[in-house]
Order: sequence, then structure tokens, then C-alpha cells
Amino acid sequence: MPQPRAALPALAAAVLVSALVTAAPAGAAADLPLTSAVFGATHNSYSGDLDGARGSIVRQLDEGVRFIELDIHDNGYASARDYAIGHDSPGDAVDHTGNPASNLLRDWLTAINAWSAAHPAAAPITVALDIKDDLTDNTSYAAGNLAALNQELTAVFGDRLLRASDHPAATPTVDALRGRVLVLLSGNGRTRTLYKRDAGTSPAVAMNARGQVVEVHDSGSGDLWYWSGTYGPDGTVTWLRHGRYDSGVTPAVALNDAGDLVEVHQSQSATTLWYRVGRLAADGEITWSASHQYDNGVLPTVRFTDAAGTRLQEIHRSQSNSQNWTWTGALDAAARTVAWTGNAKTADARPDKTTAVSGTSRVRVWTGADGPTPATTLRVDTDRRAGERVRYPQVAFTEFQQGDSAELQQDALYYAAPASQSSFIVSARQAGRLARGWDFDSASRATDPLANYPATNRPYDTWYRTLLTQAGAVR
Repeated sequence: MPQPRAALPALAAAVLVSALVTAAPAGAAADLPLTSAVFGATHNSYSGDLDGARGSIVRQLDEGVRFIELDIHDNGYASARDYAIGHDSPGDAVDHTGNPASNLLRDWLTAINAWSAAHPAAAPITVALDIKDDLTDNTSYAAGNLAALNQELTAVFGDRLLRASDHPAATPTVDALRGRVLVLLSGNGRTRTLYKRDAGTSPAVAMNARGQVVEVHDSGSGDLWYWSGTYGPDGTVTWLRHGRYDSGVTPAVALNDAGDLVEVHQSQSATTLWYRVGRLAADGEITWSASHQYDNGVLPTVRFTDAAGTRLQEIHRSQSNSQNWTWTGALDAAARTVAWTGNAKTADARPDKTTAVSGTSRVRVWTGADGPTPATTLRVDTDRRAGERVRYPQVAFTEFQQGDSAELQQDALYYAAPASQSSFIVSARQAGRLARGWDFDSASRATDPLANYPATNRPYDTWYRTLLTQAGAVR
């Protein structure tokens, strides 16, 4: 982000502020809608006094700051099992004075959570994670994808966390959210986009009697990906894990009640057919076997044919004509292999791989645009829900920044731009959104209405304190 600008002299700042902002009446903050409130906010909050004059995270919170920004990187996640704080790289421009001694995100979130727990009457804290790397190229939970980030957020903040999915349709008041923490994903645009939706081609799904669900699809460019989740009492599928497991096209999957799954697919550049065996854990993690070729053909399908979940039927089409062929399979779950026998022509149709049924529960996967999203957006219907996206649980909010795509703007609560972009900030406020202006380092940046989060590098300067006072900022 741009470097801080010099602050105006305090007296000139105070005069300008009083000309721009009308003071809020005493007690007005008690029932202010969240989107109407102004809060103290810092930019690059982790930098303390190395670049600007913020002090520690705890001091910022003590002084009334309610918007904390942490820049994060995924370099080293595989060994540290955590993300790292830093501006251009892990550890860059991080002031450890009064702050956690490590650069690990979990330690910094824990410090914020401890302060929030000790101050339950404080106005809600927004923690913005400015994502400096593309987290979507992390191909598994263990590698630090967005499922891992979700898990960290929920583990640290617990019940204090207001999930984006739980934000009410009617704007809540500040008082209703006191003691709560809201997490905001900022930074890398691809990461923010793929947190809100996923895309692919040729999706397939399986479900067992325990309500476990596995979806597989190809990326459209030769990679095979899976989602795993659970079918809930209200008919919603909650997706728990996401990862890349192979290369190929046109996958299909079968899942038994023990959590064993068999996946089949066609190679990307040839008409060879391959299978993998997987084991689905309660947390949604899948442990995969190696990939094994079993035939040639196209458009494979697979399903279990017995209650025990050991016998399989695979049907695919010939690579040279419209004839269907079948195999009978015997699953060896311990060895993670399938013994295929009885290959023969069949008049049976290939089953619908996009729909899974267990008792009265039904899950169907498909692709289609959802407003401004692409036509390849992965969607899911159940017997009680329709048209939902296959995506991560919306634990965090996603920020819409000036210049972003229409799909990042869709349903966004938080808007952001450099503080110099006054028209964007004013438009966001007038639209009832939460607006942030970063590098808010001069009273000349004040707009009418003021940004909800004027994110400064110098929160204790007289001009900034005066600005917040005149705006009736909430603590």
C-alpha cells in the first residue's frame, strides 16, 4: 500500500475537521446501526512505531482503535502450520515491541482475542487480513488453503467471532455487536474471489447414510479437485475441505457408509481410464491412494451396489463409438485397491453422476452463473435448498476494493480504497456500506460522510483524535 503522508498541523486539522464533520449528540452511539458508525482504525497495524506511530496492538485497542489490519503470507506454511505476518515478506516491517514475539498469525490473533475477552463491552473489532500471497494455489488443507484459514479463525475467536454467514439481513446496531470480532479478507483478489465461489466443469457427487458428501470436478484445464462436506438437518451442505488430488477430466465418485470412496476419471490427453481409492475422515480430510489405470474409454461412472459398500459397478462409454462397457469391482479398503472383473458390453445407461440420494436426502451438483459469477460456478441443490454455491463456509467477510470485479462487489458489506479516493468512500457510505480509507494521514482526507474506518498510521496525532471526536466515533 502507499507510504504514509505527513499530517497537517494540529490547529489547522481541527479547524478543517469542524468544517467537515458535525458532532454526534451525546449517547447517539448507543443504538447506531453498524454501517452508520465511525471507528478508530489503523493501517498496517502490526508495524507499530517502525513506520508511523501506532504502538502495540494492545495499545491501539486500549486507545479505541476498532479496526486492526494484519498483512499475511503463506510462505513456510507447510512447516510452521501457520501464516506469517509481514508487509513485503514474513517479518518485514513488523514491530514486536509490546506485540507477540513471533510472526505467526495465530499468536497475533490470540492477542486480539485476549483483549476482546477482557473488554466485552467494547465496540466490535474488525480484523482485516491483507492477503499478500495467492492462497488458492495451496492445494490442500495441510498446505494452508482457505479451509485452514477458516479453521484458525474459528479456533482462536470461538463464540466471539461473528461469521459473515451469520450477519443479519437487517443491519445490526453497534451495541448488539459489542464484544464481537469480525474478520475481513482483503488483499489478493483471486483469493477473495475463490473464497466466495468455486468454478469447474463436469461435477459429480456422492453421499452416504451418515450425511457425508464428496464432490469431484475438473478445473477445465486438466486438474481434478474435490470438496467434502456434510448434509445438515436443514438440507444445507457445509463444505469442510477442498483440494487438488490428480490430473484428468470427467471424474465420478462413489462413497460408502464407512467413509471409503472410489473415484474414476479419464486422462486429460488420452482415453485411458483411472481410479483412486480414498478414505474420508470426520473432519472432511481425504487420504488418497495412488492412481491406477484400469481400462480405456471415456465418460466413466461408478457406484456401490451393495449395502456393505464393497461391491462396485463402473460403466463408461467406448472411446470409438457409443457403446457402453461395464466392470464389476471389489473394494479392498485396507489395501486401498479395487479388483476389477467381468468387463463386458452393456445396454445399461451410465447413471447420473451429478445426483446422490440417501433415504429422503438428495444432493445435486451443477454449474451455472450466480449473478455476475461465471457460468462454470459450482452450484448445489438439495431436497430442501436450491442454487447454493459450492464454497468455503463464509466465516470471514470479503472486502470490495476500488477497481474490483462485479462479483467481489456482490453482497459486499465492506468497501475500501486509498483515503485519497473520496468519491468512492462517499458513494460507499451513501449506499449503506462500511467504508475504509487507508493511509488516512491528513485531516484533508476527511469526507462527508466520513469513512467508517479512517485507517491511519498515526492514530494519536491531535488532528486524528479531534476528527474522531467530532465524528462521534464509537469505542
